[in-house]
Amino acid sequence: MAGLDFHKALKTAKKTCPSSTSSYESLNSTIFKTLNNSISPPLPTPATSAVTTAETASLLSNLTSNKLNLIISDPNVETSVCLRIFDFLCKNQSLLSFKPDLHANLTLICRLIKSRKFDDAENLLKNVAVDQNYRYPFSSLGNWAENYCKESKIITKLMNMMLKVYSDHQMFDMAYTAFDYMKNNGIQIDERTCTVHLYALISSDQVGLSLKFFQEMADTGIEVSVFSLTVMVNGLCSIGELKMARKLVEEMTGREVKPNIVTFNTLVDACAKRWSFEELDLVLILMKKEGIEFNDSTYKFLIDGYSSFGKIEEAERLVLEMHDKGFNVNRYLYLSVIKGYFRLKNVKGGVSLFNKMQDRGLSPNIDMFRSLIDDLCKIEEMETAEDLVIKMQKKGVELDEVIFNTLMADYRKSS
Repeated sequence: MAGLDFHKALKTAKKTCPSSTSSYESLNSTIFKTLNNSISPPLPTPATSAVTTAETASLLSNLTSNKLNLIISDPNVETSVCLRIFDFLCKNQSLLSFKPDLHANLTLICRLIKSRKFDDAENLLKNVAVDQNYRYPFSSLGNWAENYCKESKIITKLMNMMLKVYSDHQMFDMAYTAFDYMKNNGIQIDERTCTVHLYALISSDQVGLSLKFFQEMADTGIEVSVFSLTVMVNGLCSIGELKMARKLVEEMTGREVKPNIVTFNTLVDACAKRWSFEELDLVLILMKKEGIEFNDSTYKFLIDGYSSFGKIEEAERLVLEMHDKGFNVNRYLYLSVIKGYFRLKNVKGGVSLFNKMQDRGLSPNIDMFRSLIDDLCKIEEMETAEDLVIKMQKKGVELDEVIFNTLMADYRKSS
């Protein structure tokens, strides 16, 4: 019942400012008519709503900042009604003689926070913290909170929300100012908000700043989560600082922040892809020390890294170990290692693993046959390629055009 809500809101405001009765009644009807257009079925239109466009413009132009603040701050007016009034006025800004000031914005934001309407509060906060037409310096926002907001929980949420808004819009200097303000004024800092800031810094290639911020988080006494640690480790790995990432994990374990499998997999993947096997060995030692077991992703990262580098026997050992431990080993992992053998022209090793795969109950499909036959043809191992074709046909897999053309092309080259 939007119209009734507005009528109630503006009647309350009328009682507060009795000299403005006619203005509020007319404003009530103007807003009612506007909102009523979006309601289906329409609400009964009050008699006072029949105002002309000229009257609407006149009424809005006579509205003052003080009158708006009285409505926004009145506890008898529902927060949702205040938000709709405020939104209506902002959309008709050209008809007003003023802009809703910082006091009106932050009063409504705090009311929205108290009502747990956090998304609406954050959207409004963007106007005064980020939007170039309305932006206020952080000092003004902080001063307002000190002078007008008396509830510590609301101040805490407001300041953390500011930090998030600044981070989301890459205003990193202002984000740090908000963080520093909270730290110096004993305002509880939400670790999840700090993680958002870390992620924003890393996404903007500001890994150095993110590491500095992370260290300050830890030094400030914020209870750093393993998620924040993993975000930081991922950022360091993305720029090749593998040793620094591992050292950070070691440091945080000393602060009782226990890394999990995701943290270690981030390190393992980075080391394996960069063929940094000396560092990888240290990571695996640390992983064992912390009692973290490999999962299927750990194996995959290691197998891919060893295979691409040429450490094929180590890659094969891990594939078979996965099977022995009951992991679901797919054809891709076998294919990666077998192709690695063929790449090194160790055909015997590749064929041996191909047979072991089948012994463990995993049958090759047409794509696998096609890929391996192509590799064998490239290294001119035509006899082995023919053997694979025979095995393929015995399994009921038909010789397709791609494999046939591959064989014929290599026969022509060798003739």
